[in-house]
Amino acid sequence: MFTMQPTTRDYAWGSPTAIPGLLGLPVDGSPVAELWFGAHPSSPALVEAAEHPDLAALIASDPSAMLGDDVRARFGDCLPYLLKLIAPAQPLSLQVHPHVDRARAGFDAEERAGIPVDAPHRSYRDRNHKPELVYALTPFEALCGFRAPRRAAELFAGLASPLADKLHGVLRADPSPAGVRAAFTSLLDPADRPSAQDVAELVEACRERLAAGSTSPRADATVLTLAAAYPGDPGVVAALLLNPVSLQPGEALFVPAGGVHAYLGGLGVEVMANSDNVLRAGLTAKHVDVDELLECVDYVAAPPIRTAPEVFHGATRVFYAPVDDFELSITDLDDDGVHPLPGRGPRVLLCLDGVVTVSSAGHSVRLERGGSVFVPAAEGSLTACGAGTLVQADVP
Repeated sequence: MFTMQPTTRDYAWGSPTAIPGLLGLPVDGSPVAELWFGAHPSSPALVEAAEHPDLAALIASDPSAMLGDDVRARFGDCLPYLLKLIAPAQPLSLQVHPHVDRARAGFDAEERAGIPVDAPHRSYRDRNHKPELVYALTPFEALCGFRAPRRAAELFAGLASPLADKLHGVLRADPSPAGVRAAFTSLLDPADRPSAQDVAELVEACRERLAAGSTSPRADATVLTLAAAYPGDPGVVAALLLNPVSLQPGEALFVPAGGVHAYLGGLGVEVMANSDNVLRAGLTAKHVDVDELLECVDYVAAPPIRTAPEVFHGATRVFYAPVDDFELSITDLDDDGVHPLPGRGPRVLLCLDGVVTVSSAGHSVRLERGGSVFVPAAEGSLTACGAGTLVQADVP
């Protein structure tokens, strides 16, 4: 077992207090948007192994022992998932993660074009898809996937705005995925997108409807929240096309590749395929690639995918995502003995609170709040004891 130190991402949307407060870390006023507990080449976690400075190097030193033959056969010589803590204090970008075929083609095209992999204007950082699951530690707000076209049309109806009239007409004329695509594209395509003034007029119409007793107060309030952070951005209007999601602590949301989404605020654990591919279309100061995003989006209306856990040995809730790359478990211990942990293969464990001891047949490690460890596949089965909460990512 190898204790780890995560790497920090200080994106501007991050909370300066949420993650430090959770893990008992110093607060210095800088945003702490994400902590990465993984081996992605752009930001691998550090490990306490003198000859291998980070988790990616450690895995490369002995892939068979670290990953196991089954994981290597399915995913190659890399850890197939990435575990994070995420703490948006303001809305993230309107974004989509690509399917694997699109990621491979896009990465290879940018490689041929000679764009450095760390260039700010690059869209594909690797050749992998990026389905993800977020587990709420506090109330967590998001937008995810498209509403039913007729419901979206209702939200635009009656707003005193030419842009609202246009979008209402598109959706009424074709209440199908094709109509949703036409409406969404008209908002984001540089050749057709509305002006900042058009957006401002629709936002003001939402404000007036909300003040008058809106029948859709949550949708109108979300538009106002996004407009305050990103005035004039057409992504603000796109919120009316998307499903709102509220997670309470202990609930989880799965976002498939191709699913358009934006996280609005909260604190959570994320686990995803081992990728940093994010295609953005708005609500951000980062690189925007509208054309590529529009090609990757799934336009079929569907409710958000809330993943219910299965309980393992009374102490562990396991969230099985509908992908092969990862699963997430949460174990709550209260000093009542030794508990077996589920999972196999390479595992990453993080202690969220308390003090927990994790043991295999040959090794043990004591984790306090904020402590994390990488467990190679060769370690075999694990048990845990103590009092605290333990997060584990592993491969199904």
